[in-house]
Amino acid sequence: MKMFLAGQWRDKSDHIKVLNPYDGTVIDTVPKAEAEDVDRALAGAVEGARIMRAMPGYERFQILRRAADMIAARSEKLGRLISTEEGKTLAEGVFEVTRAAETMELSAEEAKRIGGETLPLDGAPGGEGKLGFTLRVPCGVVAAISPFNFPLNLVCHKVGPALAAGNAVVIKPASDTPLSALSLVEILLEAGLPPEVIACITGSGGTIGDALAGDARVRKISFTGSRDVGEHIVKVAGLKKVTMELGSNSPVIVMPDADLNKVADAVVATGYSNAGQVCISTQRVIVFDKVYADLVDVLGKKVAAIATGNPLDQKTRMGPMIRESDAERVGEWIDEAVAGGAKLVTGGQREGTMFQPTLLADVTPQMRVSREEIFGPAVAVSKAASIDEAIRLANDTPYGLAASIFTENINHAMQFARHVDSGNLHINWGPQWRADLMPYGGLKESGFGKEGPKYAVLEMTELKTVVFHGV
Repeated sequence: MKMFLAGQWRDKSDHIKVLNPYDGTVIDTVPKAEAEDVDRALAGAVEGARIMRAMPGYERFQILRRAADMIAARSEKLGRLISTEEGKTLAEGVFEVTRAAETMELSAEEAKRIGGETLPLDGAPGGEGKLGFTLRVPCGVVAAISPFNFPLNLVCHKVGPALAAGNAVVIKPASDTPLSALSLVEILLEAGLPPEVIACITGSGGTIGDALAGDARVRKISFTGSRDVGEHIVKVAGLKKVTMELGSNSPVIVMPDADLNKVADAVVATGYSNAGQVCISTQRVIVFDKVYADLVDVLGKKVAAIATGNPLDQKTRMGPMIRESDAERVGEWIDEAVAGGAKLVTGGQREGTMFQPTLLADVTPQMRVSREEIFGPAVAVSKAASIDEAIRLANDTPYGLAASIFTENINHAMQFARHVDSGNLHINWGPQWRADLMPYGGLKESGFGKEGPKYAVLEMTELKTVVFHGV
């Protein structure tokens, strides 16, 4: 596929191969953009921002509404594309398309609801006879930098609200999975979006990322990715609005009164989908001594039963990791934990990009599988003697994106909600759950700012205060 910038589909002499993670075959190629392409894309986006600023909210709603319908109508085709370029199962790919359509629908509705408020200036000294109100206006040009693991829906979570708010958008998709983002551009253009308003540039983040993030014409950056890359972008960005959705190593606390079968089902569902390559995947399970052995036994059997293989096979429940180097890294971390005293309950083996669903028990907080973000199909189980210790262990991380607890005790649930440092907290389900309408974002080094169309629109607009004197 070609990339899209300055209102045109463009090619380059150098290309990037888009590979199927399962078998390594070349699906397609995309142009390898350079800094000059970023400059051209931003020049076009500046004009696009002027067009969008003048476009009525209802017209923006109509374009996004049509795009949402088109995405839904092409769910099978887009779902297969996602599965082929990213490696998640076909069912997961189609589900992502369903969510993407909902994200664009929610964004469309928000285009009709952007407004300000009146200010009670007569309640301030010297405010008598004055009328104040606020206006919410677009930032201008938004840079949307997206990861590989949700190549359509996470792009929609940036592009949908940006367009709803009246901005132009330059998309920088992950080099491993650019085809879904380019397909979204095709749909938006078909839905009636002016071509100057959208760009999608493909290429290495190391080559074009700094040029995009540091350019003064970009007034807002929305980034989802690793903590280290996020920190680099913030340093390069300068004085502009930034939303960061970064890493995690999500904990699950299991109290003695929990239903262990329900816990095991939730851990399997939220720890191994997309081969664990989800920032809110269950990574750490913190279990009370009383039920520790029983949970490890139940969970180990369920993890061992996860069917792996070709993601397009209907029987497959877990596909490959995105790159062989990532699978190798997961293996190194697991071997390191076992050498340090952790017990390998099941899994631990790799073949190319395929890594077996893995469960580790007797993991200590000092081990890398507990301390850092593994971003792979492995879950680490540790012991706790009290809820205070469990909360302390849950918080013993620089991250704070999602966490969960299983308990029937309302006091324990509320203690968890009040004291665990995480942006998303779940009671009696795993941490990997997100409704696309909810405010979503992390604490600590998991980032700042919120996604979810209603909340992202606030991040992608700026507020003006207007005061009439002597009214």
